Amino acid sequence: MTVRWTYHREFIRRLEAIPTHGLGLSVDIHSPAIGNVRRSLQDRHLLPGYLEVFRTTTIALENAMKDVGDGFLAYHGEGLWVTQPGVTETRAFQQAFTETVQHLQVLQSAWLNHECATKFLAGHYFGTYLPPLYTRSSADIVSENIRQIQSLLDQQCQLADGNTPLLLLEMPPLTYFVAGTLSLPSFFRIVCDQSTCGLVLDVGHLWTVFRYSWARRTQSLAQFVSTFLDEFPMERVVEIHVAGLDVHDPSGSPIPIPSSHPSKASLPAWIDAHGAPIPPVLFEMLDQILSHPQLTNLKGLALEVDTKPVEMIVEEFAEFSQRYNSAVPRISMANNSAFGTDASSSLEEHSAMTTTQVLKDAYDQYVRVLIGKAEPVGEEWKQSSAYAEELDHYRAGYLPHEILHWGGELEDMFVESYRRLRERGVSLEEFVTFWFREPRPSSGPYDFFLLKIERFVEFVREVAPDLQSMVEREARELRLAYRLINEPAVSAEVMVR
Repeated sequence: MTVRWTYHREFIRRLEAIPTHGLGLSVDIHSPAIGNVRRSLQDRHLLPGYLEVFRTTTIALENAMKDVGDGFLAYHGEGLWVTQPGVTETRAFQQAFTETVQHLQVLQSAWLNHECATKFLAGHYFGTYLPPLYTRSSADIVSENIRQIQSLLDQQCQLADGNTPLLLLEMPPLTYFVAGTLSLPSFFRIVCDQSTCGLVLDVGHLWTVFRYSWARRTQSLAQFVSTFLDEFPMERVVEIHVAGLDVHDPSGSPIPIPSSHPSKASLPAWIDAHGAPIPPVLFEMLDQILSHPQLTNLKGLALEVDTKPVEMIVEEFAEFSQRYNSAVPRISMANNSAFGTDASSSLEEHSAMTTTQVLKDAYDQYVRVLIGKAEPVGEEWKQSSAYAEELDHYRAGYLPHEILHWGGELEDMFVESYRRLRERGVSLEEFVTFWFREPRPSSGPYDFFLLKIERFVEFVREVAPDLQSMVEREARELRLAYRLINEPAVSAEVMVR
């Protein structure tokens, strides 16, 4: 028996221990408050089969358990950065993994969903996910990291039912660009051939692959989806996500999504946006996905609703439930644990030894391209030549916006310090330059809000040393407020004082 079949049999064995979850919601317990979401759904007699909870603090998660209601609970982790070479050897990974185990056990989650993406790359922090380099070396590193993480879960994360969570790898979105030498289906096929992981197929992410790859120039959307699914390891898809899409606007003003099907000639510049409405085209794509013959192991189908208004969540979930209520049980009942088609027949065996350093060098170049310190040249960037405008938009517009606004508006966080800097003619654009000036080692679990506080204090110390006491006072207040939100015990202690 080949190695790939050994891994697939082990995947099936693990999958058999996971009950069908049905229709669910992928949520952030804070935004909007999970209790408000639950009550609004109950008022409409809507009961999700499960909630997939995004990473937060352990204390906040424990305190939110009373608001999550009945049904299965699943976990969407962050901070393990499975795409990065050598990640499992770092102190930051060990801390993040310990936290992950705590969260999985609090929720008794049957799976750990993690993006095949990173927010920490070559010593630089980002506010949103960056997809991996889609190369053979990258796929091998991802496979190795997944095997190690699943082994650690087996050793350290036994659930009450005696099982351990199955690691699911989520296909990330493309935010204006793609870099690599492999197609996305081929990349994930290699990973599945070399590990026991399940997959999460995000419909909105799939739309961005169509929009920001060469596919939209040669195929209709329906043709692209059909070809993609035939090549993708659909037999490993355990969960499907559906979220909103929107046009990025640096001003923060909402941009309405057209209700009509986008034409091939003029596709909107949509990117993944959980707070935005779900365009009808994603449900058309979902219908096509759910009818694929190799989708045999689906356990859950969820709307991603973090940052979305409660009223919109309720309306979309009502429509979602009416349309797909029987979809997951139907697929689950039809499951015969088949391996699916042997797509590996067209995939050459990889015999060359890959090294961690080679991929580290490739990611160093990747970051330099993204922050404008290098041009997109080489085999990995061939597609980018056709999308120079989109890549420039990422570098000049989207990336600065995520540093300044993602995870907290700097001018609202540091009101006094920001006002003083502005009076002196110091712009926040200078902070973006400071942010990416030099790489830094990862020192702990990823938390972009706390990281922004730390880096802005450093920036003010450098450009306006006389404001040090002011910015440090504001930073202390922000950190305390953050603890008060996430740790009610701290709030009670403060009130007693």
